[in-house]
Amino acid sequence: MAERRLLASIHDVTPYHLARLERLLPMVENVLGRGKFALLVVPDFHGHGRIDQDPAFAKRLRGWADDGCDIFLHGFSHLDDVVHTSKQAALKARRLTAGEGEFLGLDFDQANQKLIEGRNMVEDITGQPVAGFIAPAWLYSDQSLQAIAQQGFALCESHFQVWNPQNARVYVRGPVITYASRTPTRMLSSLLWSRIATVVLSRSDIVRFAVHPHDVDAPELVREIGRALRVFSKSHTATSYQQLHRI
Repeated sequence: MAERRLLASIHDVTPYHLARLERLLPMVENVLGRGKFALLVVPDFHGHGRIDQDPAFAKRLRGWADDGCDIFLHGFSHLDDVVHTSKQAALKARRLTAGEGEFLGLDFDQANQKLIEGRNMVEDITGQPVAGFIAPAWLYSDQSLQAIAQQGFALCESHFQVWNPQNARVYVRGPVITYASRTPTRMLSSLLWSRIATVVLSRSDIVRFAVHPHDVDAPELVREIGRALRVFSKSHTATSYQQLHRI
């Protein structure tokens, strides 16, 4: 039987969330092991501070990369400041995220500029190529997808799959396990989904598990994240996203 794999990721890695990350990273690391998860880096989160202007954070990021963490570029500002003319995009922006779907409404040139600047910033700090690009809230415009492919990123991820933008090969299909605390209803639904997922997805070949810095603000989410990680760590091996190229 093929080894079952767990792809775990921590989103919104930025100096702005450092205090939360100092709680979240050990939670994940203590269960999965050092360097056994991906970090999604935002170069200038909401305009609150560029990663290349914070030497202490840059040193930490280099250390995490050296430990073996996959480092993904995760947007540039993580902020959606586009006026959406498409009804479908406007609906996604309103329902699926709180104004953070940065790449949902970008045209090719806008996306291209952010991709180039963001990747250069991250790679200059880590000294390593990024593993790929994952858009904030997993939302992309068609033209941003074209720019991602042209820039040569090797991996992309949405809510329901992981793929190679260079040849459109899909490595993983299925929903990601993630959490929300923006409203009581969202929190309840994410807690319920997590409980269901640890049963329904227990026999899946590959499970994706994503957490965010704000998750540590809710004790209920902290407890459930820890429980779910422990459950999956017994049936699945924490694996680098870059191992997908070898499947």
